[in-house]
Amino acid sequence: MTETLLYEGKAKKVFTTDEPNVLLHTYKDDATAFNAKKRGSWEGKGKTNATMSAALFAYLEQNGVPTHFLEQVDDTSIKTKKLDMLPVEVVVRNLATGSIKRLLGFEEGRKFKAPIIELCYKDDDLDDPLVNWHHLREIGVSDEDIEFCEELGFKVNEVLAPFFDERGIILVDFKVEAGKDENGNPMLADEISPDTCRFWDKETNEKLDKDRFRNDMGGIEEAYAEMLRRVTS
Repeated sequence: MTETLLYEGKAKKVFTTDEPNVLLHTYKDDATAFNAKKRGSWEGKGKTNATMSAALFAYLEQNGVPTHFLEQVDDTSIKTKKLDMLPVEVVVRNLATGSIKRLLGFEEGRKFKAPIIELCYKDDDLDDPLVNWHHLREIGVSDEDIEFCEELGFKVNEVLAPFFDERGIILVDFKVEAGKDENGNPMLADEISPDTCRFWDKETNEKLDKDRFRNDMGGIEEAYAEMLRRVTS
């Protein structure tokens, strides 16, 4: 298979392949936080993110969520459909932590009456600002695509929250992205991993995600390895 680097992001490299509508995503051990203002690396991170994403994309497909996932190639790489990405990040929150605490003054761990959806404009130079439908319309995102993004966030949460609960994990919040294939079909994209989700142990509330790196808590390698174990065991 001939591969050409198409894009290198903070946490993975994306390559073209011999198939025009198929991409190869290779996950790195590199880590960033606060829009790449903080950087680090640890062994096994790429394996965790690739393998977890592959397993969870496959599970979501089985439960009616269309995704870009095709197959896992090796420990750190997956093949996906090539998509035209929407400039939207969809954040789904079940409990209060992180930026929503600062925004609305909620106490840590507050359980919401219903999941909260936030839409952000995907632009690193602007730090991915929180926006609403009016902003996204002005940017050029159609109402149909915005509605799909919101419905996608709710559906992913509906499928994955009980999946993690059965494994002793609270799905606190997560970020997903969406794009369209060559036929214009919208679907879930990017990744689902401790980089893009907040996971708390159901018994102890121990954090098992990138917050350990963000907040210099230590134990980051062990946390990622534990999440991989729970998802794949």
